[in-house]
Amino acid sequence: MSTLPVRSLPRKPRRRVAPAAEPARAPLTPETWIEAATEVLVDQGIDHVRVDVLATQLGVTRGSFYWHFRDREDLLRRVLQAWRDHATVALTRRLENAQPDAREQLHDATSLPLRGRAAAKAARIELAIRAWARRDEMAREAVDEADAARLAHHERIFTTLGFPPDEARGRAFLTYGYEVAESLLHRQGSAAEREERRRFVERFMQRPLRADAG
Repeated sequence: MSTLPVRSLPRKPRRRVAPAAEPARAPLTPETWIEAATEVLVDQGIDHVRVDVLATQLGVTRGSFYWHFRDREDLLRRVLQAWRDHATVALTRRLENAQPDAREQLHDATSLPLRGRAAAKAARIELAIRAWARRDEMAREAVDEADAARLAHHERIFTTLGFPPDEARGRAFLTYGYEVAESLLHRQGSAAEREERRRFVERFMQRPLRADAG
């Protein structure tokens, strides 16, 4: 009995599996550049806040920078604006809205330098901007504007507490000076000692002057 030859079936061509596509990288926003510039400012100083340095740090080309900014000066202006909005305008508004009572507002204001990592980060940024302001007019104007707005906030507190205008201005300046100093001298004393200093300033600044004081 003869057998028919077995014919092999043609093999189906193997389907090539395309390699998985890498997830699309989210485009950088202006805020990303501003945050990167602020970090470089704090860590290395204003001279290192350059487009090529930031592009390398962010892993992009220099060309992508110009989608959001005209030039380096435009970026630096936006860095100062972001600092002003966050550390002065938004902060002051939050403090005023959080507590209707002026004594509580004073308590919150004097507590700002003691608020852990957030306070330490804010102090490092502010110190870097103040160092920049010593040699740059644009930065100096931003710092002067921030100081004036913060002093005005403190003056409103003391005016609400019933002090006459000249005393309210003096107490505002001394209180704000304490807050700046405390943020810069944050290693002076333990947490308990720093809190005791804060309490002393809070009590002292609400104490009326003696009637016979000159």
